[in-house]
Amino acid sequence: MDSKKSLSPAQKTIVGVQFLFVAFGATVLVPLLVGLDPSTALFTAGLGTLIFHLVTKGKVPIFLGSSFAFVAPIIKATELYGLPGTMSGLVAVGAVYGLMSALVKWRGIGFIKTLFPPVVIGPVIILIGLSLAGSGVNMAKENWPLALIALLTAILASLLGKGMIKLIPIFCGIIVGYIAGAVFGVIDFEPIVAAPWFAFPQFVKPELSWGAVIFMIPVTIAPIIEHIGDVYAINEVTGKDFVKDPGLHRTMLGDGLACIAAGLIGGPPVTTYSEVTGAISLTKITDPTVIRIAAVTGIVFSVFGKISAFLKSIPPAVLGGIMLLLFGTIAAVGINSLIQNRTNLGDTRNLIIVSLILTFGIGGAAIEFGGFTMAGIGLSALLGVLLNLLLPKGNK
Repeated sequence: MDSKKSLSPAQKTIVGVQFLFVAFGATVLVPLLVGLDPSTALFTAGLGTLIFHLVTKGKVPIFLGSSFAFVAPIIKATELYGLPGTMSGLVAVGAVYGLMSALVKWRGIGFIKTLFPPVVIGPVIILIGLSLAGSGVNMAKENWPLALIALLTAILASLLGKGMIKLIPIFCGIIVGYIAGAVFGVIDFEPIVAAPWFAFPQFVKPELSWGAVIFMIPVTIAPIIEHIGDVYAINEVTGKDFVKDPGLHRTMLGDGLACIAAGLIGGPPVTTYSEVTGAISLTKITDPTVIRIAAVTGIVFSVFGKISAFLKSIPPAVLGGIMLLLFGTIAAVGINSLIQNRTNLGDTRNLIIVSLILTFGIGGAAIEFGGFTMAGIGLSALLGVLLNLLLPKGNK
């Protein structure tokens, strides 16, 4: 679908709001877990996404939201160095992205393709989807009837919907799920009534702490590798090569500058959101303008207390039901990447790489060095890179 020609401004706005709904749950959950203001996270997600689009020349349909990779590090760093000190460490995270961007610019795309061939990228994309599946299930199981209502509505809207309905299956699922939640009596409307119309985010000014900087920098490895996987995922979804144009160095720089902006005003680090990539894959709407509308909507929601309170009242089970579909879609994109690149899993070397990436990631393997921990997608992707470089080629 050529969304740039087929969507009116009103349609783009509706779809953009839908994409924000997809990212909303995870974006506000991270600050709730680490003790930051959810409204600030919405603001920094929107601001960071706009910065990213500015750096990438408005070509890449990616949304940046709060990064789960930093939940445990932020909690620990806040205990050790205080919240303002921790924010300085998060600013340093963005600087690491900048250094990696310069390295990619210097060594070129061939350097990235050597480190991240399809046999590594494919299973990493699969893992991005499957590793998030547990979060979706945990949210859905709070109320399976609600989750299934939202999920089935989204599926039916996607398969049977006509016109605008077919373009907004996720939005339909959330609205129908919310109405069902109201009928079931599981939604508390009091916070919406009590919330002020205007409530600006709670910004936090960083204070330089070298301890926090040193503590946070190693954590950056995981989201950087995840960033690369997500860029390749959006390549697969859109059929374009954003690694070449505008360039992986630009996407990394955009992500890094967005992290710096978040750290400077008290928000969690942002990262490329697989959830929204899944929504793009499902709706076939790839126009970056729609993502920028989602970003602006996030900023608007962050300063209107009533809207923020309404969004927070959406039952987690409704969001969980939608995410079950989205996370599975991401995993399917990874499988399709292996197929399209004709990755031969009859080759023992390829089979070993794919198998270990998936088992380490899904199994929850972790490596600890003192206060530094690497686990999940970051560890699995790094393992895949090392195996690809070290295992001899030519064996069957």
